[in-house]
Amino acid sequence: MTTQTLNISEDQLVEYSQAHNEPSWLTELRKEALALTETLEMPKPDKTKISRWDFDTFNQQDTTGTDYDTMDDLPDSLKKIIDVEKSENLIIQHNNHIAFSSVADSAKNDGVIIEGLAEAVVNHPDLVQQYFMKEAVTVDEHRLTALHAALVNGGIFVYVPKNVVVEHPIHYVVHHDDDNASFYNHVIVVAEQSAEVTYVENYLSDASGKGNQANIISEVIAGPNANISYGAVDYLDEGFTSYIIRRGTAAEDASINWALGLMNNGNQIIDNTTNLVGDRSTSELKSVVVGTNDQKINLTSKIVQYGLETDGYILKHGVMRDQSSTVFNGIGHIKHGGTKSVANQESRVLMLSENARGDANPILLIDEDDVEAGHAASVGRVDPEQLYYLMSRGISRHEAERLVIHGFLDPVVRELPIEDVKAQLREVIELKINK
Repeated sequence: MTTQTLNISEDQLVEYSQAHNEPSWLTELRKEALALTETLEMPKPDKTKISRWDFDTFNQQDTTGTDYDTMDDLPDSLKKIIDVEKSENLIIQHNNHIAFSSVADSAKNDGVIIEGLAEAVVNHPDLVQQYFMKEAVTVDEHRLTALHAALVNGGIFVYVPKNVVVEHPIHYVVHHDDDNASFYNHVIVVAEQSAEVTYVENYLSDASGKGNQANIISEVIAGPNANISYGAVDYLDEGFTSYIIRRGTAAEDASINWALGLMNNGNQIIDNTTNLVGDRSTSELKSVVVGTNDQKINLTSKIVQYGLETDGYILKHGVMRDQSSTVFNGIGHIKHGGTKSVANQESRVLMLSENARGDANPILLIDEDDVEAGHAASVGRVDPEQLYYLMSRGISRHEAERLVIHGFLDPVVRELPIEDVKAQLREVIELKINK
């Protein structure tokens, strides 16, 4: 049992819920979840001790933001990552407030729902309730999922009806510029049978996150023959303690593909899991990480294959600088009954200093005979001859390291299926290298 104490009461949660006109089911869920935080155990990420990490402290549950009437009103930091000409479906969250919303007429006419979560629970309460922490993630999984359900204060709801193909990517941007803002964001992306959607999200800090939380959960549900591409570039301040879950469930003949740039500057635990429930479903989990200073990162990438002839592929590269450390857990699990399935993974960590640490753990759990499975993993330091060669050509050590980092990560970045994510990720990698 945990002994941690939250600085918020049940009465305050009810007041927050009522002030946002939330349906009664969500108010009750918040109360139940808050009670569970007093009894549930903390998660236990492999090879990472989090007993001294502070997941409870936050300054405010709800921090105001500014409305942007047009894209011309956006701050310069957002203009750099938003393609004004291409952003037909755009939701901007400023701190904990939805500040801008634009949805293409073609999507609206097809019955697509793209709304901030606070708006969606009011406009579509029954539909949101159908998916909110019911399948990919549950409230009682551990203390931090309960904490998330109790304090959820932002997010987005995307629903694509049967046979609808969303023409333009959906772009969700979270802009942090208030020292008091914490993010208990919840993302739900649902594609019904034979639907297709590309979803991209960005987390960007322009202020200190010291003493605040990023407890973020994404639930991605692909119906039969549906296709979901999910891209993300995270770049929150080093003051945030981050616990991030992104999970998907794929029905028969469906696909969920992830392209993740995990560039937050603080300590973080990341869980990216896809459950291939239906026959012939597929998933690719591709991610890159850069660690700096004394940052600690634990990344678990997992594909659980239940159906026949499923195909799972995990690819991730990480670069550790300074005194940073990472644990890469790659898990491919073919369940009994998953005949003729394929599970492959590749994890590589490059350390750029003597004090940096990397640990890559490829795990294959195979409960069937007629399957194909394989893994590759490597952890090593940068070849000093590479740096020497570059520096002998008049390149500074910093620039030489920069080239090595880009060269090491580019095989993954290049394979990301979403062009906008590629461009944003390369820019954020550059920011982190020069930080």
